[in-house]
Amino acid sequence: MNPSKTARRKSFSSKAAASAATPAWPSYTGTAQLVGTSPSGRVTVYVDPTLGQPGLQNAQDLLNDADRVVSANDAFFGTTGGAVSVIVFALGGATDGTGGADHMACNYSTGNAIEVDASFGNSARVSGLFEAELSECSMGGNLCGESTGEALSRWCAAITSNNALSDFASAPQWVQDGMPDWVDKTEDTDQDAVSVGCGMAFLSWLMSTGYSIDKIAPAMVALGDAGTLAQLYAKLTSDSASNAWTNFQAAIRALPNGVHSDDPFGALAANVASLAQQKQTAQAMSSALRRASESKPLAKQVICKPKSKRLLPPKKAR
Repeated sequence: MNPSKTARRKSFSSKAAASAATPAWPSYTGTAQLVGTSPSGRVTVYVDPTLGQPGLQNAQDLLNDADRVVSANDAFFGTTGGAVSVIVFALGGATDGTGGADHMACNYSTGNAIEVDASFGNSARVSGLFEAELSECSMGGNLCGESTGEALSRWCAAITSNNALSDFASAPQWVQDGMPDWVDKTEDTDQDAVSVGCGMAFLSWLMSTGYSIDKIAPAMVALGDAGTLAQLYAKLTSDSASNAWTNFQAAIRALPNGVHSDDPFGALAANVASLAQQKQTAQAMSSALRRASESKPLAKQVICKPKSKRLLPPKKAR
């Protein structure tokens, strides 16, 4: 990674870091070593010191990349998010990113303590895991624990990390299970690879037709928990929701190589390119966002029950 800014760090000893007040994490109970706070003041990064230098490198890289991620996330949702804390540790005992990520709720009030798995030697995966949970915070209590919300958060992670979590793909599982219709209905869980996989492929299709993630994300949040992908289609295209499944299926059948990833329609490249262009003006954007946050308070957060479950690859999903 080549972050445009170097995050500020505080000098500290391990003893001082251990004694500092730390957030109440969803599952982590060990010592949380403070690494630092991003220049915007919106992301504070901690690490499990028992991971040694590889884990510390992941945490430092995340700290340097944090403001790029939050700026991208703000652009996706058209909002200014709140402050979060994140800890890098061996979630589920893994140190390759497959331990996933977790937080308690889809808001910045009770879901702002984020856990991400370490990924030794590949910090882009850590940034992707961070965005997966951060994006759910920006849903403001909507889509929490729903198949639609999970698909959206995974697409946000894919775009910000340039698909560093490709092994989390679930669309192929949806195809293997006969491509059931999760467009006209939403599954009340974020743990089913089949319904989430349908959502991943559907969003790939929508984006390939010209509807970028910054149009999709706010529309999905506005539709809420009960909203379907068919309703999203209708909202964006002004076509009847009853045509969404039929048109999507026709597009799937027309694919020359079938569905072998979460992006069968090749929408990722355009979204990543757009994000790279935004990065060129990241410093100016960050200044504007800081001024806006100082003058305009965040909208009242909806407190939702902790329905959001830990992000895991399909084979590890609980």
